[in-house]
Amino acid sequence: MSAKKRKVVKRKQPKNMIFWAIVLFILLTGLPTGYYFIRKKNVKERKIDLLSNIPSGFTSFGIDVSHHQGNIDWYLLFDELRYDTIIKFVYCKATESDTHFDTRWEKNRSTLNEMGIRNGAYHFFDPKSPPRPQVEHFLSHWNPREIDLPPMLDVETEGFSDEDLIAKMKIWLTEIERKTGQRPIIYTSYHFFETKFKQDFPNYNFWIASYSRKPDSLEDKRVVHWQYSETGKIPGCSELVDLNVSKIY
Repeated sequence: MSAKKRKVVKRKQPKNMIFWAIVLFILLTGLPTGYYFIRKKNVKERKIDLLSNIPSGFTSFGIDVSHHQGNIDWYLLFDELRYDTIIKFVYCKATESDTHFDTRWEKNRSTLNEMGIRNGAYHFFDPKSPPRPQVEHFLSHWNPREIDLPPMLDVETEGFSDEDLIAKMKIWLTEIERKTGQRPIIYTSYHFFETKFKQDFPNYNFWIASYSRKPDSLEDKRVVHWQYSETGKIPGCSELVDLNVSKIY
């Protein structure tokens, strides 16, 4: 018994459905492309803005970071956007006082080492705590390599007295050099350098922070780095970053 042939009726697609299908196609294919070019344009403009504000007369430019900058996308910054043509050195906070270590230290350190970016470690000094436990604490987290930048002692807070502060700093500095073979650099404010340290530490290099103007202390041969801004903006980091220039790197 044969079945009757059924007449197939093709339904016409509503015109408005075709229109929205075309719109959806344009959005899906056009937005990524548009986003890509907008992003590239913003990155280029940010690079130009950064370069135009770097003080002249120095050999290199670098940044320093800690947990305050959060999770930094180093791969975006250096691999994809090639900021390694601008940023020549990075310092990362490792420890503070004799118990605290920076929560982003290990990640920042391992990633920068993996990428071949020149980097160094710094310790935030506690003038009211004994210096030798701070030495041991720093060395328990920083495993120095021959190619590392010199370790840095960050001195920003007052001690019991200037004499006590300087004496404790000297212990930390000499112990670190004795145990690692690397002479540390001292980071401090322009005010601290001028009022506390200028007459001391004749054989140490200094890193001076001064944001309102170019410090006269740059004429001192010991002052080799200048932190000129604490409000830098770089891709891959949602927080503000310290910006630095160097005479020697």
